[in-house]
Amino acid sequence: MARALLINPSYRDSYGSAKAAIVDPIFPTLSILTIAAMAERHGHKVELLDLSYLQYDHRVVRDKILDYKPDVVGITGTTPLMNQIRDLSVMVKSISNDILVVAGGSHVSALPTESLHESQLDMVVVGEGDRTFAEIMDGRRPADIRGIHYRRDGRIFVTPPRAFVENLDDLPMPAWHLYNSENYKYRISRLLAKRRPLAMAEFSRGCVYKCDFCASKNTMALGFRKKSPERCAEEVRLMHRHGYREFALADDIFTSDNSWARQVSEAIIKTGVDMLWTCTNGIRVESADPELFRTMRRAGCYRVSFGFETGNERVLKAFGKGGRATIEKGREAVAMARSAGIDTCGFFMMGLSPDTEETMQDTIAFARSLPLDMMKFGVTIAFPGTAMFKEYREKRLIRSYNWDDYFIYTTQPLFAHPNLTYDKVQAYMKLAYRKAILTNPGFILRRLWRGIKTLEFFWDAYYFLAFFRSPSINAQTQTARYFARDRWPTYDFERQPITFYEARPVGRESSEEPAAVVI
Repeated sequence: MARALLINPSYRDSYGSAKAAIVDPIFPTLSILTIAAMAERHGHKVELLDLSYLQYDHRVVRDKILDYKPDVVGITGTTPLMNQIRDLSVMVKSISNDILVVAGGSHVSALPTESLHESQLDMVVVGEGDRTFAEIMDGRRPADIRGIHYRRDGRIFVTPPRAFVENLDDLPMPAWHLYNSENYKYRISRLLAKRRPLAMAEFSRGCVYKCDFCASKNTMALGFRKKSPERCAEEVRLMHRHGYREFALADDIFTSDNSWARQVSEAIIKTGVDMLWTCTNGIRVESADPELFRTMRRAGCYRVSFGFETGNERVLKAFGKGGRATIEKGREAVAMARSAGIDTCGFFMMGLSPDTEETMQDTIAFARSLPLDMMKFGVTIAFPGTAMFKEYREKRLIRSYNWDDYFIYTTQPLFAHPNLTYDKVQAYMKLAYRKAILTNPGFILRRLWRGIKTLEFFWDAYYFLAFFRSPSINAQTQTARYFARDRWPTYDFERQPITFYEARPVGRESSEEPAAVVI
């Protein structure tokens, strides 16, 4: 039996003092729970360290490692958290070279070789890590484990990709017992959760659409895989048993299969479990269906989010939204959800790859016109693994490879946009919040009436004042307490070639020197 410590980095600097900080998403990290569950199924011991609601301080992690003495340290992270992963890799290796340090998540899946070059990680997991991490814990020879990049004798080796899990019901239940739900009861905004503590749930994986700014395919693949309604209902029972009273659904396209989504909702109703839930990632507007929304409402769903992104039809098609999504479908979807008694939230983006000043004005006007209960604006960031990042990198439009700058509310000019200056995008972010929320009588009256109906008026007033005082984008400096930034390995993304060697599994051993692959 091996011992693993799984770490979720701090979110503090990703949200900071921006307006979006009032909906800082603090809840147990589902990806860690699914990986931990498979490792436990293989007979290993796992403990978790969640730094999400803490300011990053390497000393907290060091103390935990010295006390727990893990054989493997696994770290998950998106791009804004990559510098913490780099720092942790250096810190863990300063404790003991015998501790295996592994990273997973969307960033290292997009840039696996580069991530090894600029850290002291031993291994990165590419794609879904459920089975891969368990095999690493088993102590299997790295060359025999599919879906990893690893370091050996100063070289980086790559194994063949791992197939994605086809039958999600085969996966063990998430390891909710590893978290204490009480730790999350008062850490999440009341704007995100009515009935705390909140958990994150996953009923399906993947997406069939190709938005150029979306990095979900790095870990979840292009496609759509669903759990059975019975399995979904059992996960709801398990969350409730462990103290959670609400869950947010992480699925990218939950309502795309209306028949299945209705069956899931009906299975939840049959459990008799009193759980509220929301569709937090943004459902497709063309998949909106009145009967489905009514069934979801009866099952406890009280809010759905829509990824509108833009208010301009040309931009909507140009960045790859795909399907039958249109501006008018967006209006219809909001009306259907409201008719079913479900709150609505809209997500909008400034500085999409085809955006101009005129199209951003369209987005602000569209947002202002919709009868939404909540809305969020963000600067479009070309995250690694997206088509946008690949295009910007090829055209040498990327200005920063400092991952601390890569969050949606940054003030740093990360890219040279084809049509817009970064100052102009920032100006439209401020304008969007002012026109669509702060000076929008319809929105203010809806929030006021909703607060009276739900008895949440004083909470709304509290968050409105916090929202009013906060900047639209994050102006604060990095406050993470790094262990040894001066000892981080570096990598020149503009000039240094990507070099790796193909791993040779058992049965393909050869006395010949493996040939380097250079990209």
